[in-house]
Amino acid sequence: MTATYTFDVFASLDGFGAATANWSGYWGKQGPELLDHRLAVYRAEQRMVFGANTYRAFAQLLASSTEDSDVRDPWVTRMRNLPATVVSSTLDGPLDWPDATVVKGDAVDVVARLKEESEVPLRSHGSLSLNRALMAAGLVDRVQVTLFPVITGQTGADPVFQGAEDFDLELLETRTFDGRTQELVYRPTLHG
Repeated sequence: MTATYTFDVFASLDGFGAATANWSGYWGKQGPELLDHRLAVYRAEQRMVFGANTYRAFAQLLASSTEDSDVRDPWVTRMRNLPATVVSSTLDGPLDWPDATVVKGDAVDVVARLKEESEVPLRSHGSLSLNRALMAAGLVDRVQVTLFPVITGQTGADPVFQGAEDFDLELLETRTFDGRTQELVYRPTLHG
């Protein structure tokens, strides 16, 4: 039996994973229901999977943050304390992450092996290019999109699915948090 792999990503309504200018974390739309749900999702035993760029971004954000920062929300602290695999050809260990291992090699091969060997589910938050490649290889079982009620047409950065293959999506779950933020969980299948 193979481990389930979830691509967990935040996005604006127009499909951007981040924004420049004066937007804050969560585009300023986080609320208690969303934050409680995120902590509940990350309480479960699981292994995180990151690409090198996302690992670097998280490590830098955490290192430069204060105790009151959104970056230190309880679910993020929990995520940082889960075992993690960082797929990279440029990083060497040890990493500034409590239980992270760098694995060199092709991400598709690394994650295919992890899915076979892991006794816990796998989850990746962010790591857009890594997860687009894994989706194309059929290794992503669930795409969990947290959709924030903003349009960032002028300041959007990191288009989540830009350059991805075409996929049909089967809706598995949907939730609304704080009366405004949607979580959509899909099973992706290559369209063809």
